[in-house]
Amino acid sequence: TIAEHLLRLGYLRGSIDDIVAAEVPGLFMPHGLGHLMGIDTHDVGGYPEGVPRFKGLRMNRQLIKGMVLTVEPGCYFIHHLLEGAFADEAKAKHLVEHKLRSQLGKFGGVRIEDNMVVTETGIELLTNVPRTVKEIETVMAGGPFPLPDSDYPIPRPAPADILAPC
Repeated sequence: TIAEHLLRLGYLRGSIDDIVAAEVPGLFMPHGLGHLMGIDTHDVGGYPEGVPRFKGLRMNRQLIKGMVLTVEPGCYFIHHLLEGAFADEAKAKHLVEHKLRSQLGKFGGVRIEDNMVVTETGIELLTNVPRTVKEIETVMAGGPFPLPDSDYPIPRPAPADILAPC
């Protein structure tokens, strides 16, 4: 998870359970994880009636063939969100302030989106952009894309437990 990586890299401190309970990971991923796509970029229908809602999760439903959605994990260092957290005792105790402040203004963040259509057996990936470290470093160095030996398989099968019977 983002929290585990930020903890390992020394930007956070404490236990993962305490960090999550204090809602610290949301500071770095304020946009949510993904959403349905349709006529509008942010299509409605992410929550069927009676299904619980979760902060930062824009969709909680079983996927069915033909649905189009985006999965967009990201990590951001947003000045006003972090400033508010530094002033909030419950969050601040989990933040390594000097290390986080060193990133403010230098690095805004990164988000890599995958847009996909759900098929009977998994997904069809609609987005063709560099995603892996190898691909991104190659492209940033002026190399070709897609790489002939990409380590990111397209298309990827979806876990069977998230697909509704068609």
